[in-house]
Amino acid sequence: MIIAYSVLAALVLVTVVAFYGLLDLAGGDIAWALFRDEYFYSLLGFTLQQASLSALFSLAFAVPLARALYFHPEWRSQRVFLTLCLLCFVLPSLVLITGLVVLLGRSGWLTPFLGEQWNLYGLSGILIAHVFLNMPFAVRALYLQWQSIPDTSWRLARQLKLSPRQQWQVVEWPVLRGRMIVLAGFIFVMCFNSFAIVLALGGGPQSTTLEVAIYQSLKYDFNIPEALALAWVQFFIVGGVFLLLVRFGSVAWLSVDTVAAQWRPKPTYWWRVADASIYGLAWLFLLLPLLALVAGVWDAPWSWELVKLLGRPLWITLALGLFCGVTAVIIAYIVLLPVRQARLRQHYRRQGLWEWLSMHTLVAPAMVLSVGLYVFLLRRVDVDRWGMFVVAGLNTVVVVPFALQQLRPRLFQFDDQYAALVRTLKLTAWQRLQVEAPWLQSSVRAAFVLVMLLAMGDVAIFAIFGQPDWVTLPWLIYNYASSYRLAEASVAALALLLLFAGIIFAFEGRSDAQHH
Repeated sequence: MIIAYSVLAALVLVTVVAFYGLLDLAGGDIAWALFRDEYFYSLLGFTLQQASLSALFSLAFAVPLARALYFHPEWRSQRVFLTLCLLCFVLPSLVLITGLVVLLGRSGWLTPFLGEQWNLYGLSGILIAHVFLNMPFAVRALYLQWQSIPDTSWRLARQLKLSPRQQWQVVEWPVLRGRMIVLAGFIFVMCFNSFAIVLALGGGPQSTTLEVAIYQSLKYDFNIPEALALAWVQFFIVGGVFLLLVRFGSVAWLSVDTVAAQWRPKPTYWWRVADASIYGLAWLFLLLPLLALVAGVWDAPWSWELVKLLGRPLWITLALGLFCGVTAVIIAYIVLLPVRQARLRQHYRRQGLWEWLSMHTLVAPAMVLSVGLYVFLLRRVDVDRWGMFVVAGLNTVVVVPFALQQLRPRLFQFDDQYAALVRTLKLTAWQRLQVEAPWLQSSVRAAFVLVMLLAMGDVAIFAIFGQPDWVTLPWLIYNYASSYRLAEASVAALALLLLFAGIIFAFEGRSDAQHH
C-alpha cells in the first residue's frame, strides 16, 4: 500500500509542481483585478455556454440513436457502427478539424449549399466538432444501459398493455435517468476543457474559452498572473463538477455486446421508418468529415519523399502510445488499491478523496500543466535533451483518469464478490494479482487501447516539450495546417485515421471473438 500512496502522491505532485512553476515565475502574483473585468465574465459565459450546449446536443442526438440500435438488433451493420462510434470519440481533434475544414470551411464541399450566412468558425463549428466527438461516446454508453433492461420488464409492460409513452416512463427512463446525469457531466467536463477545437474553430475573441485564454496569456502576452487566475477558475469549476461525477459513479461504454438475445417489443412500421432515418443520418454525420479527408488527399503532391516524411512520425506516435498505454494502466491499478480499501471499510469520504486525487488531472488545464512543468524544469533539467521523456510522462499522467474509469467498475465488482474470500485465504499481493488478472483481462485491454489512442493524439503537451527530431503525426498535421498546406495535412490526417481505425477494429474484433 505504501507504493500505491507514493504513486498517488506523485500524480498530485505533478500538478503542484506545475502551479508552483508558474507562481514562482509570476513572483506569487495572481491577477485578482481580472475578476472585475467584463472580458472575464464574457469568457466564462461563453465557456459555460458551449460546454452546456455541447452536452445537451450530444445527448439529444444520442438518445434516439441508441434507442434505435437497441430495438433493431437485426441491423447487420450495427457492430461496425458502434466501432465507428469508438473511433470518433478517440479521434485526434486535428484529424476532425482537417476534415471539417475540407467539408464545411470557406471553400468546403458543402459550403455553397449552406447559404451566404454560413460560417464554420465560431460557436456553430465548435458545437459540430464537439457533438461529432461526444455523441458517439454517449450512444455506446446509453446503448449499454438499454441492454441492461431485463426481459421481464418488457413482458410485464406487454401484459399491462402499456403505450409507447408509458413504456418509456415506466421501463426505459428509470434505467437511463441516473446515467444521463453522469454522461451530461462527463461531456460537459470534456468540452469545458476543450482546447484544439476552440483554438482552430473559434474564429476570434468572441468565441474563446478559459483554456484557450490561458494559452493566449502564456504564449502571446506572457501574462502569468492572468493565466494563473484563469487556471484556478477552471480548476475549481470543472473540479467541482468532476467531484460530483465521482460521487455518482463511472460511465461504462466500451464493452458493447451486440449479441443481445433478450426479448424486446417489435417496433411499429412508422417507428421502424423513423429509426432507420435516424440511423442513416448518423452514418452520414460521422462519415462525411472522414471521407472529406480523401478529397484533400487527391490534391496532395504525392512523392516518395512525402511517404518517407510520414514514416518516422508514425512510428514515434505509435511508440509514444504504447508506452503511455502500458504505464497508465499499471498506475491506474496501483492507485485504485487505496480506493478499494476505503470502499471495503465503508470510509466513503476517504474513498471519494482518493478517487478525486487520482483523477484530478482530467480537470487540470493541460496548458497550465505543460507550461508550469516547462518553467519548473527549465532551470533544473536539459529540456532539449529530455523533452520527449517529459512528453511521454506527462501524457501518461493526463490519460490515467481514463484508465481508472475502465478498471474501477470491474475491480469493485471483484471486491463485492470475492473480497471476503481473499481475506480468509490471506493471499499475498502477488497471489491476489494472479487471481484478479483473468477477471480483469477484458477491462485491462479496453483501458489500454483507450489511453494509448488518447496519448497518440496529443498536441498540447508536445507543443511545449516536443523536439524537431522527434515529431509525432498529430504535430506534423498541425505544422502543415498552420502553414496552409491543407493537402499535405489531409494526407497526414488520413494516415493517422487509418492507424487509429486499424487499432480499434482489431480491438473490437478480438472482443467479438471472446463474446462468442
